[in-house]
Amino acid sequence: MRLKFTKMHGLGNDFVVIDAVRQPVTMTPTLSHHLASRRRGIGCDQVLLVEPPIAADSDFHYRIFNADGSEVAQCGNGARCFAQFVFEQGLTAKTAIRATTSAGLLELHRQDDGLIRVNMGQPRLEPAAVPFLADSRAPAYDLGSGCAALRIGVVSLGNPHAVLMVDAVETAPVISLGPRIERDPRFPQRTNVEFMQVISARHIRLRVWERGVGETEACGSGACAAVVIGRLWGDLADSVTVSLPGGDLHIHWLGEGEPVTMLGPATSVFTGEIIL
Repeated sequence: MRLKFTKMHGLGNDFVVIDAVRQPVTMTPTLSHHLASRRRGIGCDQVLLVEPPIAADSDFHYRIFNADGSEVAQCGNGARCFAQFVFEQGLTAKTAIRATTSAGLLELHRQDDGLIRVNMGQPRLEPAAVPFLADSRAPAYDLGSGCAALRIGVVSLGNPHAVLMVDAVETAPVISLGPRIERDPRFPQRTNVEFMQVISARHIRLRVWERGVGETEACGSGACAAVVIGRLWGDLADSVTVSLPGGDLHIHWLGEGEPVTMLGPATSVFTGEIIL
C-alpha cells in the first residue's frame, strides 16, 4: 500500500499531514508511531489527519497523533499547517474554514499575507476540565512539596498545560523537569509543560516540553497557554509576541469568557509517498 503525505512545519514543529479525504486511510497508534519515526519512517513531531466533515457546520475533521502513537485533541501549530494544507491542496476554495476536533470546533483563516489565524476557543481553567487534581480552582498551584515545590499555572486549550516562570529560557531545566511534570500523578492524562520568561508585558520567551513528544521548536497551544497564565498572573497585556526556538507567534486574549487567537506561519516542505 502506498500512502501519499506532505511534510510541513510550523516554526520548526514538524508534521506529516495525511489527506484522508481523497485516499483511504485507517490511522492507528502503530501506524502513526511508524510514520513519525525519524529513523524508520518519515519523521515528525506529530501526524495530522485531514478527514471529511462529521458535522453539518464544519468543513473538515482534524485528528492529531503524537510521535509515540497517542492521539490528542489539540495542536496549535498543527492547526495552522492543517489549514495551509487544505488551501494548498485545493480541498477548499474558502479562506476561512471550520474544523471539528475531539476537543471542539476550530476556526481558521488564511490572511492575504499568508499567515494563518486560528481561533483556539476559550481556555478551560477549572482543574477538572484540564484535567488536574486539585480541591478547587486557583491562580497558581504548588506542585510537589517543601523547598522542591514548583509554582505552576494550569489550563486546557483542548489539551492540558502546566506553565511555570523561569529567569532565562536558555538555562531552564526543560530536559530534566519537563518529563517529570508531564507524568506527575496530578495530571491524569499527562501534560504539556511551558517554561516562560517574561521580557515585557507584550513579549515573552518560551520553551515547551510536549506530552508524548519531548521538547519541540515551537508549540502553538503552549504559546496560548503561557499567555493565558501570564495574563491571569498580571504580567502580560492582551496581545503578546511569543518567541520560541523556531520563531515568533502572536497571541491575543482579552480575558475570561473570550477566545484565544493565534497568528503565525505554516510551511510545506515536501510531498511524497511511503510504502506500508
